[in-house]
Amino acid sequence: MSDSTDLLGRTLELNQLLDYQQGAVVSRTIIKKETGTVTLFAFDEGEGLSEHTAPFDALVQVTDGEALITISGSEHRVAAGQFIIMPADEPHALKAVTRFKMLLVMIKSGDK
Repeated sequence: MSDSTDLLGRTLELNQLLDYQQGAVVSRTIIKKETGTVTLFAFDEGEGLSEHTAPFDALVQVTDGEALITISGSEHRVAAGQFIIMPADEPHALKAVTRFKMLLVMIKSGDK
Protein backbone atom coordinates (compact mmCIF):
# COMPACT_ATOMS: atom_id res chain seq x y z
CA MET A 1 0.00 0.00 0.00
CA SER A 2 1.27 3.47 -0.78
CA ASP A 3 2.16 5.98 1.89
CA SER A 4 -0.12 8.90 2.75
CA THR A 5 1.63 11.38 0.43
CA ASP A 6 -0.66 10.23 -2.40
CA LEU A 7 -3.58 11.65 -0.38
CA LEU A 8 -2.28 15.21 -0.06
CA GLY A 9 -4.19 18.05 -1.70
CA ARG A 10 -7.03 15.83 -2.94
CA THR A 11 -10.74 15.54 -2.16
CA LEU A 12 -11.30 12.00 -0.93
CA GLU A 13 -14.05 9.66 0.29
CA LEU A 14 -12.92 8.03 3.54
CA ASN A 15 -14.87 4.81 3.05
CA GLN A 16 -13.28 4.28 -0.37
CA LEU A 17 -9.71 4.45 0.97
CA LEU A 18 -9.86 1.01 2.59
CA ASP A 19 -11.72 -2.20 1.72
CA TYR A 20 -13.10 -4.77 4.13
CA GLN A 21 -11.33 -8.11 4.31
CA GLN A 22 -13.18 -11.22 5.43
CA GLY A 23 -12.32 -12.24 9.00
CA ALA A 24 -9.86 -9.38 9.48
CA VAL A 25 -9.15 -5.91 10.80
CA VAL A 26 -7.25 -3.77 8.31
CA SER A 27 -5.90 -0.24 8.63
CA ARG A 28 -4.44 2.57 6.58
CA THR A 29 -2.47 5.45 8.07
CA ILE A 30 -3.74 8.78 6.77
CA ILE A 31 -1.41 11.07 8.78
CA LYS A 32 1.55 10.07 10.94
CA LYS A 33 3.46 12.81 12.75
CA GLU A 34 5.35 13.06 16.04
CA THR A 35 2.35 14.99 17.37
CA GLY A 36 -0.22 12.32 16.51
CA THR A 37 -1.82 10.03 13.99
CA VAL A 38 -4.97 9.66 11.92
CA THR A 39 -5.74 6.07 10.90
CA LEU A 40 -8.64 4.51 9.00
CA PHE A 41 -9.70 1.02 10.10
CA ALA A 42 -12.07 -1.54 8.56
CA PHE A 43 -13.40 -4.34 10.81
CA ASP A 44 -15.23 -7.36 9.45
CA GLU A 45 -18.38 -8.33 11.40
CA GLY A 46 -17.48 -9.93 14.74
CA GLU A 47 -13.85 -8.76 14.62
CA GLY A 48 -12.41 -6.42 17.22
CA LEU A 49 -9.55 -5.20 19.33
CA SER A 50 -9.09 -6.65 22.81
CA GLU A 51 -9.00 -4.43 25.88
CA HIS A 52 -5.98 -2.15 26.05
CA THR A 53 -5.01 1.38 27.09
CA ALA A 54 -3.41 4.29 25.29
CA PRO A 55 -1.45 7.19 26.78
CA PHE A 56 -3.51 9.82 24.89
CA ASP A 57 -7.17 10.64 24.34
CA ALA A 58 -8.39 8.99 21.15
CA LEU A 59 -11.31 10.15 19.02
CA VAL A 60 -13.11 7.37 17.15
CA GLN A 61 -15.49 8.44 14.37
CA VAL A 62 -17.49 5.58 12.84
CA THR A 63 -17.88 6.18 9.10
CA ASP A 64 -19.72 2.96 8.14
CA GLY A 65 -21.59 0.27 10.07
CA GLU A 66 -21.80 -0.07 13.84
CA ALA A 67 -19.36 -0.84 16.65
CA LEU A 68 -19.58 -1.75 20.30
CA ILE A 69 -16.94 0.25 22.14
CA THR A 70 -16.29 -0.56 25.79
CA ILE A 71 -14.56 2.06 27.95
CA SER A 72 -13.76 1.13 31.56
CA GLY A 73 -16.50 -1.52 31.50
CA SER A 74 -19.19 0.78 30.05
CA GLU A 75 -20.54 -0.27 26.64
CA HIS A 76 -21.36 2.23 23.89
CA ARG A 77 -22.96 1.42 20.52
CA VAL A 78 -21.50 3.84 17.99
CA ALA A 79 -22.96 3.96 14.47
CA ALA A 80 -21.99 5.63 11.21
CA GLY A 81 -21.95 9.40 11.64
CA GLN A 82 -21.30 9.19 15.39
CA PHE A 83 -18.08 9.50 17.38
CA ILE A 84 -16.78 8.84 20.87
CA ILE A 85 -13.67 9.99 22.70
CA MET A 86 -11.79 7.29 24.57
CA PRO A 87 -9.97 8.90 27.52
CA ALA A 88 -6.23 8.42 27.99
CA ASP A 89 -5.16 5.57 30.28
CA GLU A 90 -8.70 4.10 30.47
CA PRO A 91 -9.06 0.47 29.35
CA HIS A 92 -11.07 0.16 26.14
CA ALA A 93 -12.01 -2.46 23.55
CA LEU A 94 -13.81 -2.46 20.20
CA LYS A 95 -16.01 -5.06 18.49
CA ALA A 96 -17.84 -4.94 15.17
CA VAL A 97 -21.61 -5.31 15.65
CA THR A 98 -21.79 -5.15 11.85
CA ARG A 99 -18.74 -4.68 9.69
CA PHE A 100 -17.65 -1.12 10.28
CA LYS A 101 -15.08 1.49 9.40
CA MET A 102 -13.70 4.08 11.77
CA LEU A 103 -11.33 6.98 11.73
CA LEU A 104 -9.03 7.01 14.76
CA VAL A 105 -7.48 10.36 15.67
CA MET A 106 -4.81 10.43 18.37
CA ILE A 107 -3.16 13.71 19.29
CA LYS A 108 -0.25 13.54 21.68
CA SER A 109 -0.18 16.02 24.52
CA GLY A 110 2.94 17.74 25.77
CA ASP A 111 2.59 16.38 29.32
CA LYS A 112 2.85 12.67 28.37
